[in-house]
Amino acid sequence: MKKRSKKYVEVAKLVENGRLYTPSEAVSLVKKTSISKFDGSVDVSMKLNIDTKKADQQIRSAIVLPHGTGKSLKVLVIAKGPKAQEAKDAGADYVGDLDMIEKIEKENWFDFDTIIATPDMMPQLGKIGKVLGPKGLMPNPKTGGVTMDVAGAVNDVKKGRLEFRADAQGNIHSIIGKVSFSENDLLDNLNAFVSNILKLRPSSVKGDYVLSIYLSSTMGPSIKVSNDFDK
Repeated sequence: MKKRSKKYVEVAKLVENGRLYTPSEAVSLVKKTSISKFDGSVDVSMKLNIDTKKADQQIRSAIVLPHGTGKSLKVLVIAKGPKAQEAKDAGADYVGDLDMIEKIEKENWFDFDTIIATPDMMPQLGKIGKVLGPKGLMPNPKTGGVTMDVAGAVNDVKKGRLEFRADAQGNIHSIIGKVSFSENDLLDNLNAFVSNILKLRPSSVKGDYVLSIYLSSTMGPSIKVSNDFDK
């Protein structure tokens, strides 16, 4: 059994065992139960009633949160010509085409958090898919990572675009902000994220779609949240 710090044990007492907290109550409590010395992240974890072995029940998408995530992400854009210039003008951290693909492949270079690519570059980028895939870095049209609107995509990432997908067990984990965010901003982000997941409900799912929702801060205890997202 994992040994918990005295600080953790103390704040964990604030969370009532078995209680379902409204979203607003959970947001308030997640700030109170943060014990990290740094500005920790606030994370949401959702368990969905889906079978990811079925193609129509594989949940994968992206969202730009109303108040961002509080994290500054480095963006690599794989594009040529005018689109490369467009990416630079939009504030991409790195821009290139075959030179960047080669740098990743030969130098094991990963000084970036996400990749945006134009459709014409995908065949070349696909050649290093075995390297990018396991790291979750392969661009995907479903999440806006493969697009001709590179400027819009770069702006979305800089604003706090989140890419997410359900794992094999139907779990989705994501950051929704920082402990330093106001309760209202965290609540807005939580509402936006959960609403987005609800819209992605596969038509073939029977019964309850969302089985559980938990909120937690870095190193803090988990708080079970009800589906009452109008409070």
